[in-house]
Amino acid sequence: MPDRAPQPVDRQLPTEESRELMALVRDIAQREIAPRAAEEEEAGHFPRELFSLLSEAGLLGLPYDSAHGGGDQPYEVYLQVLEELAAARLTVGLGASVHTLACHGLAGFGTKEQRTEHLPAMLAGGLLGGYCLSEPASGSDAASLRTKAVRDGDDWVITGTKAWITHGGIADFYTVMARTGVEGPRGITAFLVPGDAEGLTAAAPEKKMGMKGSPTAQLHFDGVRVPDARRVGDEGQGFTIALSALDGGRLGIAACAVGVAQAALDAAVAYAGERRQFGRPIADFQGLRFMLADMATQIEAGRSLYLAAARLRDAGRPFSRQAAMAKLFCTDAAMRVTTDAVQVLGGYGYTADFPAERYMREAKVLQIVEGTNQIQRIVIARHLAGPESR
Repeated sequence: MPDRAPQPVDRQLPTEESRELMALVRDIAQREIAPRAAEEEEAGHFPRELFSLLSEAGLLGLPYDSAHGGGDQPYEVYLQVLEELAAARLTVGLGASVHTLACHGLAGFGTKEQRTEHLPAMLAGGLLGGYCLSEPASGSDAASLRTKAVRDGDDWVITGTKAWITHGGIADFYTVMARTGVEGPRGITAFLVPGDAEGLTAAAPEKKMGMKGSPTAQLHFDGVRVPDARRVGDEGQGFTIALSALDGGRLGIAACAVGVAQAALDAAVAYAGERRQFGRPIADFQGLRFMLADMATQIEAGRSLYLAAARLRDAGRPFSRQAAMAKLFCTDAAMRVTTDAVQVLGGYGYTADFPAERYMREAKVLQIVEGTNQIQRIVIARHLAGPESR
């Protein structure tokens, strides 16, 4: 692979502190993450030591309150950090996004005592989180989840199975949605469950086409006992908490998608500048130049879309529709851009010796996680035309 380093993305950052933060992130990405990414992904190695490094550097709690170990950074900055991490290795960028998602419930809906007790370790204490909403029979229809939590004195006893859990089996804590009442969204409650809780076991990780270094597994809750002090929010408020978290999580996925697409474009541009055919670099040929131009345009459009949604969030304004749009557009764009990157590299793009094929395999999952892109279209349409008739 050509070793010409890509030019850093020209970012519009709000403060000098955020510019220094981004320089730190780029340094970590280039020195610690990218050089080992291909080898470790192929081996299915989860880089827990990198997450410890990110925690020490204050990068796992960026959008949260510094009083509890967070970074006091706006989403506008946090998402661009995710983009840089994902460009170096999606397992790391998406892992940081999922960890942030797992902290959202307690940070946004926990009591003062809960936040004081748990958040410092979650945000800056080296812990890694997971988020448990989906189940084998309830993915897009998350409100139909079957995992139950039954009150027993001052405890809750959780029984059921969660599916497609990023960091399943290795996380130190999980934010778990379980049914405590009636059918539907109003009967769901959120709990903060320790990763080593008795009765909690993980199945073997799923065998995936991409992101092999990021474990995805089912979690089995066999009478897991959780004190009521670890209930997050009110009884029956869990689905509201889940949806609130997913709005931010979708922006995280959008940023990760732009990062993967940017990495693919950088690889394609570098290759096109050095590969020669018919006596000149293939970057001289108009057909290929137009392809690179289209790839770059989609990336810039996606970046602008997720940043616009982030700025709405930072201003305290509604952003659910824009988050769905960003997730939809950015992940579809990543799939197109990475596919085109493979085409630019030709036969080499189809080999594991070059990163384009890995980017293409990784981009696919981003169209599925945090709500499939079909679900995003439903969300957007409801904002435009109202709920569907029954």
